[in-house]
Formats: sequence, structure tokens, C-alpha cells
Amino acid sequence: MQFAISPPIAGSTAESNLAGGGIAAVLSPAGGAAAAPAPFSDLLTDAVGQVDQLENQARTAVDGLMTGSGVDVHEAMIATQKASMAFELALAVRNKAVQAYQQVIGMQF
Repeated sequence: MQFAISPPIAGSTAESNLAGGGIAAVLSPAGGAAAAPAPFSDLLTDAVGQVDQLENQARTAVDGLMTGSGVDVHEAMIATQKASMAFELALAVRNKAVQAYQQVIGMQF
């Protein structure tokens, strides 16, 4: 999900934006329409879907390179590197989530 910074409202100050939920007012979805924040599970599902899409694009590019169907080497390499970086980022997020879960489980109440 991409965010766009909306222009400040006329007559408002930074203090009033921060005090009155300004982060939600300043960061709005890229379409400019104000929407309720998405649940964390939806964000994770979208991220995994994007990683899968990048892997499929890389697979298609490599297959096109191997069959000689007009895919250049640099296009295939860029696609595979994008997929690799997206997977590594998803893996790092997963590791941090597992680490946070283990810390919460280990807390004494």
C-alpha cells in the first residue's frame, strides 16, 4: 500500500494535526480518499501476495530467457533480484514477528 502526504489544511498547525489524530489526517491512501486503517493481517496478506507476484514474474522472465522468446538477460536478472530482495524482506519481518511473540510469551505477569 502506498501513502501520499496530503497538503496541510488551511489554518491548521502541526500541533493541532498531531493532537487531533494528525497522522491519520496527514497520511492518507494514495487515492486521496480517507479510509479506515487496514488490519495488520490484511497488510501481511498483501505483502505475501506481492512477493508471490514478483517470484512469478521472475520465473516467467527466466523461462522467457531460456526459451529465447525475446527476454533480455538484464531483464531476467533484475526480476530475479527484485524477487530475492522481496523474499528476504518478508523473511526478516517474519523473524521479527516471531522474536516479538517469543518475548511476549516469556513475560512474567
